[in-house]
Amino acid sequence: MSRVAIKICGVGSPGAIDAAVRGEASHVGFIHFEKSPRHLTPQRLALLAPRVPAHVKRVAVMVDPTDDLIDMLIAAGGIHVLQLHGKEEPGRVAQIARRTGLEVWKVISVRTAADLAVAPAYAESADFLLYDAKTPEGAALPGGMGQRFDWTLLAGHRPPLPWGLSGGLDGENVAEAIRRTGASLVDVSSGVESAPGIKDVDKIAAFCKAVSSC
Repeated sequence: MSRVAIKICGVGSPGAIDAAVRGEASHVGFIHFEKSPRHLTPQRLALLAPRVPAHVKRVAVMVDPTDDLIDMLIAAGGIHVLQLHGKEEPGRVAQIARRTGLEVWKVISVRTAADLAVAPAYAESADFLLYDAKTPEGAALPGGMGQRFDWTLLAGHRPPLPWGLSGGLDGENVAEAIRRTGASLVDVSSGVESAPGIKDVDKIAAFCKAVSSC
């Protein structure tokens, strides 16, 4: 297996960015969603983004964003990747990709096998799919709640695009997750925190080390 890529999501401090870079993360995620404890304003993003070295991709994580918000975050953070974590339909995803010219990821929220059925619809509009655990009905957040889905659901699924795994990952279970699913990228947020929105540099290091052992 080729080296598994790592995305440390929800970073909000210089220390978290530095820890992700030391751990050889390929991506860092900046979340713009006001209900999230990891929410960053464009102003805060503009201060943090220059700390990310050129070889690490900056990902803007948004939920059903407007064009104006997308443009604002791209300008503030020198964004390379747009991650869509809402109810964006394939047409909207394609529109965003065409208008910005950036790499676009679409999150597929999973609880049952039926949830995987929507993935093929994004084959022509997104560049990458991220399979994440579906949060409970009525939850304020679409992700980042430390939940995982049944990885065996992916066994009979043929993703239509390159894909990664998210949801409930941490330094203790990520190696097993990679072995069981064959994910080419793993995405972690709450699993490397000491409290909601507070990244733990030791947990980031442990997570990255576990991935590198695969």
